[in-house]
Amino acid sequence: MCRTTSLWYDPAMTTRAYGQYCGFARALEVVGERWAFLIVRDLLVGPKRFADLQRGLPKSPSNILSARLKELEAAGLVRRRAQPRADGGGVVYELTDEGRDLEESVVALGRWGAKRLAKARPGEIVTPDSMAMALRTTFRPEAASGLDAGFELHVGSVVANARVRDGSVTVGRGTLPDADLVIESSPAIRALMAGTITPREALRSGAVSVRGKRALLHRFVKIFRI
Repeated sequence: MCRTTSLWYDPAMTTRAYGQYCGFARALEVVGERWAFLIVRDLLVGPKRFADLQRGLPKSPSNILSARLKELEAAGLVRRRAQPRADGGGVVYELTDEGRDLEESVVALGRWGAKRLAKARPGEIVTPDSMAMALRTTFRPEAASGLDAGFELHVGSVVANARVRDGSVTVGRGTLPDADLVIESSPAIRALMAGTITPREALRSGAVSVRGKRALLHRFVKIFRI
């Protein structure tokens, strides 16, 4: 039986309630609306202004994005915070502790979905946040034991990075100043991460080019594996 012991209740959610006293159903009432989980995904990478979220989710209408943020705030998953002037000022959105509790679910769904990716559909894009979370979702801690290395991944003009330290990973968007290996590719890197082609084949065909410690590419495909 699927049953939650939580007494948390938000009357606003009853407009799209599933009518089931079930933890999974309750979760979908909170984050199951379109764009909600993608907002959580992007905020897991780091706090963002509204304009940053718009750039990362360009197909989300601004009124829908605003509505989802308000709903996530009301549910206690997202909060607004004023930034110091030294950091550019303005207001950013960030996850609360309860919001960050969704990371495990985002990682699991991302890993499940990555296995179902084929060729990109017309109009589909890669964003820095989606690529950073792709590194997070495909990370295999058992393959990273004993390694301390930084990876910088370029897919076209989009750049993300991952810092691996003895079985754990921290991901981010943009460059990594002390990266041990820089990988340049296209969405075709999925074939390498899925094991469809080997690192040698990827380098030989030009699907991937690298700078830095070339031997780390073999470790990369074991650590970040679909």
